[in-house]
Amino acid sequence: MSVTKATIVFGGPSAEHDISILTGLQAERVLSGAGVEVTCLYWARSDKWFLVPAKQEARDFLGGEPKGSKPVEFRLGAEKGDGFYTTGGFGGGKRLETGPILSAFHGGAGEAGGIQWLFELAGLRATGATPASAALGMDKLAFGAVMLNAGLPSLQRELLSRFAEPSFTGPYIVKPRFGGSSIGIEVVDDYETGLALLNTSPHLRAGAVVEPYRPDLFDLNASVRTAPEVAVSDVERPLRSDEAKMYDYSAKYVHTDGLSSSPREFPAQVEESVTKQIKDLAARVVELTGLTGILRIDFLSDGKGEVYINEVNSIPGALSLYLWPDTPASDVLTSAIEEAEKHVPQVTRNFEEGVALKAAGGIAGKLTGLS
Repeated sequence: MSVTKATIVFGGPSAEHDISILTGLQAERVLSGAGVEVTCLYWARSDKWFLVPAKQEARDFLGGEPKGSKPVEFRLGAEKGDGFYTTGGFGGGKRLETGPILSAFHGGAGEAGGIQWLFELAGLRATGATPASAALGMDKLAFGAVMLNAGLPSLQRELLSRFAEPSFTGPYIVKPRFGGSSIGIEVVDDYETGLALLNTSPHLRAGAVVEPYRPDLFDLNASVRTAPEVAVSDVERPLRSDEAKMYDYSAKYVHTDGLSSSPREFPAQVEESVTKQIKDLAARVVELTGLTGILRIDFLSDGKGEVYINEVNSIPGALSLYLWPDTPASDVLTSAIEEAEKHVPQVTRNFEEGVALKAAGGIAGKLTGLS
């Protein structure tokens, strides 16, 4: 293992803020136990950043940042270099030597490309997706369209529009267009009920998508690691309660002691052909999206022959460590960190030296004819 130092970032403006904290704390324990020098940076609900002491527990975050935390700032264009800085003190604060960053954000700006762009601009190397692939993974409408356009099996997915009904009949599954895999999802019987949900649910403010509700299909998951090479885990089947229509946030995170203890079959007891199909499709999803790191891809299947790609989680809960029982958790994380260290930030630094500005002439002339 060549990783000796790493920074874990977690929290962030997201409905999955609490789950991100849990993922970050688990990762800290794993890496520290493997001898890695770990720094923890918490993006609090107040939108402020904090340097958090090691060995914290979930309860320490109930009132905000834990006791002993120190405020830090993210700076671009700073004289001492871009990145995270302690605040106050002589000289306006000290730049933190973060080393490679392990991202444990779930949902929101932390997983949808926002923080990835800041890290790219600052030249910081972080696990997970590029900004563009992160945004694709978080946009259910765009992701579904890419899968269907590539000829991969995916249920029909359309925008829940106020101006046009879906091209297929209900009942429908209504999902937030942007967001995690289990928050804000509802089953509705008809278009009118879906519209009412669109107008009232706080989770659908940025839009929603609809899919046909297929009660004969159930959830299957697989994790993908892209380092040291592309590998797909065994297939997991999360088990719903008898009365549940879907495997939702509550079943996944609230009523269990962790994802590994959730009711599930692992490996899933399905036809061998289904397992093979899922593993083949998972590799194709990674290729199409350009996602890297540790992912989880969710599928729907009848367990016999039908398999549909549902969605991708570019930073899954618990970083899907529980789906790699035969690989030391520290190896899973350090492989992703080593991959991140090799990443070259994709920020344009070549400019046109004012050619277009010199040729532009006066701005007033360009406004001619405009009111």
